[in-house]
Amino acid sequence: MSRHTYDYGVIGNCAFLAFVHKNTNIDWMCWPRFDSSFIFGGMLDDDKGGEFSIKPEDEGFETNQYYVENTNVICTEVTCQSGLYKITDFAPRFHQHDRYYRPLMMIRKVEPIKGQPRVKAICHPVKNYGEEKLERSMGSSHIRFLGADKQMRLTTNVSLNYLINDEYFVLNETKYLVLTYGPPLEAPLEETCETFYKKTINYWRSWVKSTSISNFHQDAMIRSALILKIHQYEDTGAIIAAATTSLPESPGSTRNWDYRFCWMRDTYYTLNAFNNIGHFEELERYFHYISNIVYAERDRYQPLYGISPSSKMVEIELPLKGYLGNQPVRIGNDAYTHIQNDVYGQVLVSLLPLFTDKRLIFNERFETKNLINHSLSMIEKTMEETDAGLWEFRNLAQYHSYTYLFHWAGASAAIKMAIELKDNEIGAKATKLRDIAAEKLEKCYVPAKKGYAQAMGVERMDASTLQIIMMSYVNGDSQKAKDHLKALETELSASNGLFYRYKHQDDFGEPETTFLICAFWYVEALACVGRIDEAIKYFENLLSYANHVGLLSEDVDDKTGSMWGNFPQAYSHVGLINAGNRIAGKLDQPNFL
Repeated sequence: MSRHTYDYGVIGNCAFLAFVHKNTNIDWMCWPRFDSSFIFGGMLDDDKGGEFSIKPEDEGFETNQYYVENTNVICTEVTCQSGLYKITDFAPRFHQHDRYYRPLMMIRKVEPIKGQPRVKAICHPVKNYGEEKLERSMGSSHIRFLGADKQMRLTTNVSLNYLINDEYFVLNETKYLVLTYGPPLEAPLEETCETFYKKTINYWRSWVKSTSISNFHQDAMIRSALILKIHQYEDTGAIIAAATTSLPESPGSTRNWDYRFCWMRDTYYTLNAFNNIGHFEELERYFHYISNIVYAERDRYQPLYGISPSSKMVEIELPLKGYLGNQPVRIGNDAYTHIQNDVYGQVLVSLLPLFTDKRLIFNERFETKNLINHSLSMIEKTMEETDAGLWEFRNLAQYHSYTYLFHWAGASAAIKMAIELKDNEIGAKATKLRDIAAEKLEKCYVPAKKGYAQAMGVERMDASTLQIIMMSYVNGDSQKAKDHLKALETELSASNGLFYRYKHQDDFGEPETTFLICAFWYVEALACVGRIDEAIKYFENLLSYANHVGLLSEDVDDKTGSMWGNFPQAYSHVGLINAGNRIAGKLDQPNFL
């Protein structure tokens, strides 16, 4: 059976992302925000999704796609019967006037390399998830798309008649196509595109130079850092799980979800990843996003939030074909209504660096007492309550190990914050809750398996409990940690280091694919218990499941290696960064020199 891959490179500038298929088409692009309707959505419907492609006359063409080194700029080389040409796609991003310039602007540079290829440039954006096509009108050097919420233009030096009539032309000089939303490109086209290209290249390479990444698989770590960076919506600081919706976790499973939101369960791991690569600007922006979210809550925290308070998350189904025919196509995500009680510990653990990391200057540090108290009170209130767990079971409420682990971790973090605040009352409350959470977690331990089960009263294992080792609830050097890891391996490990979340039936049947973040957790746990050679071996195996430009999906079929689930999954790249950093830290120790 052949391996299914996502044949896309992704570009972005922290205001939008675009998916460039190897066939040159922009198959996915949402404007003006990550969670807006797509203007190009061929990924989910080749009829309603519009098109933005630059294809040759003959159908049997070949392509080679790659990133410009250490950037989020992508090149697609097209070899056809009449020659060879290269498309360079990027979203401008650079410093300008003491701020970041990140316009809603996509630039496509098309260069003839060999021969005189005949190409056709098609640009047909849509709105309202493909329900409305935009009328085109010619300007002096641009095409206007009428009916968009704001002015949308394609400014170009390609003959407008060729574009309006979808006609082929000979590519005998460099052409530029600049799509804008809102303010159009007014400056000289060629000069501006070349200037923006150089500045964008310089920005990304400077950003990479400022990362703290060891020599351990540095290329993969850099690509993961770059892709994680453009999943942050800079205006609010939110980091989305993925830029796509409804890419199935496995074919025909109907596990098709909208991931263009920010999950609270990811907070700790994402902040840890940015900390591991030494990027504090992104980390601080995310802190502010989390703070703004939780300060506004008076009772429960939701499991996930939109990129801004106005985000709509009500789940609905759209009349679209779906990726490779997989339906339903959903926008919104009803998981925001679920009860997931680990979120309170996640918030507290995430706040801890504001008190303990002296590199971070946080002037509001002493105004967080109410937030700490509220989070602790919610831990206390929900200690005896079942929840949906981090996997968001829709019809299974349990006393989850993972929830109690984060009750314990959150309370432990609050103890440290109380010391900084010199607040004995918070310290006493947190200490009491930490001890209760530990007692609850121990009730999830199954002596016969020598491991912690998914929840109280069951014996099935769950990959989330790898965190029991990684977060040092049990010491990695202890026999208990080693036994727990073996219990998890027995039930959940697959080939080449892949790992299932769980194996039992849920709301949609038994899971058919492994979850990539769990595989990276497994690698981390191996490193924690001293099985460093295996950790390295499986880490390197996991890299082989990336696509042609090093991007990772959410899920992997362990039989075929096929990529499934939303893509690229920021969470998978977070896992790669954290696992790579964990191994690098072990290799730096004298025993492994």
